[in-house]
Amino acid sequence: MTAHKKPISVLVVIHTPALDVLLLERASHPGYWQSVTGSQEDDESLLDTARREVLEETGIDADRRALTDWQLTNTFEIFPEWRHRYAPGITSNTEHVFGLTVPAPLPVSLAPDEHLAYRWLPWREAASQCFSWSNRDAILLLPQRLPQQP
Repeated sequence: MTAHKKPISVLVVIHTPALDVLLLERASHPGYWQSVTGSQEDDESLLDTARREVLEETGIDADRRALTDWQLTNTFEIFPEWRHRYAPGITSNTEHVFGLTVPAPLPVSLAPDEHLAYRWLPWREAASQCFSWSNRDAILLLPQRLPQQP
């Protein structure tokens, strides 16, 4: 693994068919709620990054679920307080959005160094709780991302 984080990450919106969404509270910022996120490591694929981050942050095995690349990217400025994690001069990150469907709200095994708590919320409420605009916008797209029923 490199000394600095890559400015390429994934955002994984974990949800049920009924549009309940999993949010995690950041340990470094109590009150900041988000979906699963994480930076790409070395030469792993974005799909592998999404799988790894879901397992590390929640204990959910994405290989056993419907993980979908939404083919959506966001570029945003890295908060100044987190720039020390990146190489000097890096100020923006490119985020790739994925969705992970689970059959119902599941218990989650949190990584205590990363998250304090979790909760499952209806999608609109979940979107309103996210501190990140890209996370909020991804959750608001969720109804359009579900397979159409015949």
